[in-house]
Amino acid sequence: MIPATTFNNKEVALFGLGGSGVATARALVEGGAAVTAFDDNPQSVARAGAEGIATGDLRMLDWSKLAGFVLSPGVPLTHPRPHWSAELAQAAGVEIIGDIELFARERRAHAPEAPLIAVTGTNGKSTTTALIAHILASAGRDTQMGGNIGRAVMTLDPPRSDRHYVVECSSYQIDLAPTLDPSVGLLLNLSPDHLDRHGTMRHYADIKERLVAQSGLAIVGVDDADCRRIADELETAGRDVQRISVQGPLDDGFFADGTTLMRAQAGKARALASLEGVGSLRGAHNAQNALAALAACLACGLSPDEVQAGLGSFPGLAHRMEQVARKGRVLFVNDSKATNADAAERALSSFERIYWIAGGLPKDGGIEALKPFFPRIAKAYLVGEAAPAFAATIGEATPFEISGTIAAAVDHAARDAAGDPAPEAVVLLSPACASFDQFRNFEVRGDAFREAVRSLAGTQMMGSK
Repeated sequence: MIPATTFNNKEVALFGLGGSGVATARALVEGGAAVTAFDDNPQSVARAGAEGIATGDLRMLDWSKLAGFVLSPGVPLTHPRPHWSAELAQAAGVEIIGDIELFARERRAHAPEAPLIAVTGTNGKSTTTALIAHILASAGRDTQMGGNIGRAVMTLDPPRSDRHYVVECSSYQIDLAPTLDPSVGLLLNLSPDHLDRHGTMRHYADIKERLVAQSGLAIVGVDDADCRRIADELETAGRDVQRISVQGPLDDGFFADGTTLMRAQAGKARALASLEGVGSLRGAHNAQNALAALAACLACGLSPDEVQAGLGSFPGLAHRMEQVARKGRVLFVNDSKATNADAAERALSSFERIYWIAGGLPKDGGIEALKPFFPRIAKAYLVGEAAPAFAATIGEATPFEISGTIAAAVDHAARDAAGDPAPEAVVLLSPACASFDQFRNFEVRGDAFREAVRSLAGTQMMGSK
């Protein structure tokens, strides 16, 4: 745990008693703050009280005595309207911050030289964060990973000069971290997301920009218009910017040439690493993630050889194009995290011969956007509520069956893929749907896929699960 010493002997209010909220409350108490915590859920308040955290209705507080208000990132700060607790803080002129801000203050207070790599973007930030942490740890660096992935940031080990922190930051977290100042900040990409919480695409982009604007080095993916604009604005303001692209060569920056990761300086490019044969990092989207990791790790003092070794041993993330097993020439891939068509597109674009398991609780737009990838699909196996609508969209473009369940789909897809003469056939769960018609969440759905694959005779399971 990181004690929040910057609020020692001060009164602080906290709202939001989920996992990270309770961890933050404990960190504040450990640092010497007098905390009053609350939540709209009485059960969460009761659980926190049972764990020794002082609780109380924040509407009853004297806000003039508070030094700060810590808000859970899941609670609306501005849109569609501020939560009542945020309105109270605003009316009293009390600063509203989150746990990432607390972490940033503790780092500055105790070990400002500790490398901090902060990662954001609409897509790919979890994989990039995990990849950077894996490369650093593989190279022998003391590495801590958390934030929007894995551990709550205040549960990490305390800042130390030689300790590397790799922190994933959502837009909600950045909005509550006004002084976040990473050694290296990464903005991977931007596309419309969470606009119900941010109002407009420009406001969403402005929040994301804050992370790289206050970084010692800003690494920015420039394959979309908003990020290109941000990179240009940062350079105009005199910031140190490195661009990354998977869409073509750059005169200055990092780019992908097929599976080769290149760095260009003053118009001259050289190869630094390769993704050839790295099954956990297939596809253009993962090439972008790898370029970002390469740039960040070089900035932290690693050699290209150390980065290459880390890339080659990266296991990938569960439920994100996770290689689950092989059976002869058939590869089984769990991409249960693909809960909409945009996410499924990344998986479909990464393989040539696909036995596609799709469906669940449908999202607006269905799979119309995936029609360009239908020629890659040898057969589709449709499950859940979306099956009839997906069947209508597929039509005669490719064979399909309505399998109904994940278990039946895996059994039939494995049988069909086994007879495919292609050098590699892929049984791919990439549902393009939410899971809630049949499963509690996408993780449970992915676990069901993994277990169905495990039950097949002759499969060689991959990874640790």
